[in-house]
Amino acid sequence: MSQEKRREVTDVGTLKALAHPLRMRLYRLLFVAGTATASQLAEQVDEAVSLVSYHLRRLAGHGLIEEAEPRSGDARERWWQPASDGVSIRDRDFRDAPEKVAAHLAASRLFVEQRAEMYRAYLDERTHWGSEWNEAAHDSESLTRLTATELAALKEDVLELVKKYDAQGRAREAAGDTEGRENVALHVYGFPFRV
Repeated sequence: MSQEKRREVTDVGTLKALAHPLRMRLYRLLFVAGTATASQLAEQVDEAVSLVSYHLRRLAGHGLIEEAEPRSGDARERWWQPASDGVSIRDRDFRDAPEKVAAHLAASRLFVEQRAEMYRAYLDERTHWGSEWNEAAHDSESLTRLTATELAALKEDVLELVKKYDAQGRAREAAGDTEGRENVALHVYGFPFRV
């Protein structure tokens, strides 16, 4: 992976490239795998290799993924990896034109739908994960009274905590501690509402 930390998406073209349902799935799978070929990803999404290759090239064209060092001796295989350790898409970067507002809204809705589908899949498969994972997994709802400034501070604190646990887990895995280690999705939403 490149040394670039979190990629800030600030233009509509890149946002639209990422906000395609298949491309977002491919980006997520590639992020989890670290590196993969179009053939490997095509098998996971049950799509033609040519279609997956096309969408990977679109993501690469916007700097979201990049070619990786080959992992096999087959020169025909093209390996891909994320170009950063994630993306950040902020509302403030898409407020100045109706097209930008609409693109940001559509992308946000797609991301929420895909995250909800991931959680529904877990719920459907919950019995196969065993009691240890089911006790560790959680969903919660906290209804708090905060200012916008306090919510922003809470967001930063949560992100720092997630980064800490991710770094610890990756370091332990690199040191050989792989027993029982799984991919974990953590979806956190904080937003104002009125009753």
